[in-house]
Amino acid sequence: MKITNVVVSKGLTGFYFDDQGAIKAGAVSEGFTYKGQPVTPNFKSVRQAGESISVMLIMEDGSVGLGDCAAVQYSGCGGRDPLFIADDFIKVIENDLKPLLIGRELTEFKSNAEYFDNLVLNGTRLHTALRYGITQSILSAVSKVKRKTIAEVIKEEYNIQTEIVRPSLFAQSGDNRYENVDKMIIKRVDVLPHGLINNIETKLGRNGELLKEYIEWMRDRILELSENYFPIMHLDVYGTIGEIFGNDVSKIADYCKMLEQSAHPFMLRIEGPCDCGNRHDTIKALSEITALLDERDIKVEIVADEWCNNLEDITMFAKAKAGHMLQIKTPDLGGVNNIVDAILICQKYNVLAYSGGTCNETNVSSEITTNIAMAVGACQVLAKPGMGTDEGIMIVNNEMNRVMALTRK
Repeated sequence: MKITNVVVSKGLTGFYFDDQGAIKAGAVSEGFTYKGQPVTPNFKSVRQAGESISVMLIMEDGSVGLGDCAAVQYSGCGGRDPLFIADDFIKVIENDLKPLLIGRELTEFKSNAEYFDNLVLNGTRLHTALRYGITQSILSAVSKVKRKTIAEVIKEEYNIQTEIVRPSLFAQSGDNRYENVDKMIIKRVDVLPHGLINNIETKLGRNGELLKEYIEWMRDRILELSENYFPIMHLDVYGTIGEIFGNDVSKIADYCKMLEQSAHPFMLRIEGPCDCGNRHDTIKALSEITALLDERDIKVEIVADEWCNNLEDITMFAKAKAGHMLQIKTPDLGGVNNIVDAILICQKYNVLAYSGGTCNETNVSSEITTNIAMAVGACQVLAKPGMGTDEGIMIVNNEMNRVMALTRK
């Protein structure tokens, strides 16, 4: 089945682009915006609407393969590609990529995805957001051609021998970390609440006391509002624990032991306990923390995030056991074919794979990446997009249930 036309449309994402450089430099939040001037190239304000591009591949039989180009909230920083401005990149699709897509035979996903994921134009690879969306549209189109779910296409093409499964669903609270926990409890999500613990003074505490209090509140709230419900607590601390303890591995382990006791009877995961400013040192620290927790039989799992961005990073973190679980940040990988490889790398080295991403995606990208995670056997998937909790839970939960129903029919 060949592509006969390519249609694109500009869209919005489920959250916003934030200029991380400006925020770190002192931009002050005011309502839902920030006061201050942007410092990262292409930003017109410190916070601005997230943008996407829908790529629609029209097939010979009239079916449409759909994918959404999107980039992470903190675009243009940390070695990532520049801010994704839809109007600029629509021109790239129409002028440079459309001629390469029209007439292409779509009988399989993998080879076509790898072609566009590795494509070089004018001396550089495509923006990660373009690679993300175009490979989604190819995967979507192949599933239409084969009349199978996206998960089944991935399972067959990559020769995945395990059954398609429903991973644990991980919801994120944003800064509304109390009311949104209630929502998560009512909907009985598997993993909660992310928590956005990115400030020592207001969220962690100089001695870690604020996070301890929050975990204890959450423990009591779950027990108060529900019965026979044992979610995993997963807190992203953005390296702040390492900051207050000077990245001292033994002190971090002692603190995790205290948090384990506070969370009981619930299992606890800590994402990004330290950020050493570079990949090498972060891997070393997380490896030591992970090993020490295991040695002391402290039932807290470490999740790697910062500096674990591409396939090379994921391989290095996994080989070093730098965390019990690795987050796979789906938009940063470019082509969605890389999500498959990332999960397989984690499995090869016996590390848990968390198929994450960003609040700044769309319903389309969320549904497609969820299918991939289910096919390859990720342990956990992020409820995305957005920070309102309900929307991401609905989109990802419902897609998982649809896929399970269709593949078990």
